[in-house]
Amino acid sequence: MEAVGVENGPEVIPVRPDEDLDRERLASYLVSRLAGAEGPMEVSQFAGGHANLTYQLRFGSTEYVLRRPPLGPVAPTSHDMGREYRVLSTLWSAFPLAPRAYLHCDDLSVIGTEFFIMERRHGVVVRDQVPAVFGGGADPVANRQLSEVVIDTLADFHAVDPAEAGLGDLGHPEGFLERQVGGWIERFRRASTTPIPVADELASWLPARIPDSPAPTLVHNDWRLDNMAVHPDDPARCVAVYDWDMTTRGDPMADLGTLLAVWYRADEIPSALNPMPTTVPGFMDRDAAAHRYAKGSGRDLADLPWYVVFGSFKMAVILQQIHLRWLHGQTRDARFATMGDAADQLFRLAADRRPT
Repeated sequence: MEAVGVENGPEVIPVRPDEDLDRERLASYLVSRLAGAEGPMEVSQFAGGHANLTYQLRFGSTEYVLRRPPLGPVAPTSHDMGREYRVLSTLWSAFPLAPRAYLHCDDLSVIGTEFFIMERRHGVVVRDQVPAVFGGGADPVANRQLSEVVIDTLADFHAVDPAEAGLGDLGHPEGFLERQVGGWIERFRRASTTPIPVADELASWLPARIPDSPAPTLVHNDWRLDNMAVHPDDPARCVAVYDWDMTTRGDPMADLGTLLAVWYRADEIPSALNPMPTTVPGFMDRDAAAHRYAKGSGRDLADLPWYVVFGSFKMAVILQQIHLRWLHGQTRDARFATMGDAADQLFRLAADRRPT
């Protein structure tokens, strides 16, 4: 099964020159530590994603995935390979859609940064366009299934008992939202290159209106359709969920708010980071998606508008951070050149989404 990458292009591409690895040193390190890592190692790069760098390693018929942080300085507590490894080394036993992690390396002499190795899953990753295998956006039934699977899988994930997943001591649920809001405002300040008055306004509005959290659950912290893979023969069947480096225990509504922040209405202009084709025929609108989550999870959504504003603010900050790396020459990926303007646009959208 071949996954679909950016704009329905190939899933894996030749490694970008400025993001290559020391292949000889890496192969030497893995050969005695990873089952099946004998023989020549072929390396390619996953085309999608905007932050952590992800590579396919192939040893004959054996495949693995290597994950490492992006190039250059990163925000504290983000891109945490050790955390992602810890989560994926046990979560798979209680939530089989999480790929299993096998090895973590914090020896910087191997590839220059820490990394981990995880299981390779095959499926279709759907981003801003519905791929041809699901009708290219013209099949309302498939579109509806894609919108349902991202909601239903989130509700299933939030139902996982952290202790049964070996993660009963992960993070600190008390004060979760306060720390999240403060942390993202701090990231906004550090990534700012020009004044953004509407973002400053949001940085005052959000902490003044933090709602009371429901009972804590495991929280993914970046739940979106493009962080999932679905079966190529069945868009209603999720086969993997990715990007677990910010996973913790906390307020599950934060995950829903992050997801609905990029669930654009037809009258909203999607940002450069548009991980879901939310306006194709049949795809649930944001209100229907929220209702489906409420029904599947049993949670009260009275405070959902605040979480959507916060999710929108977070996504804008992520775009801002990505653009800053491009400005500093830490990546030459051309996709990042316009993300400063996209961040400004998303800050304005976040402000517009505030309840009246």
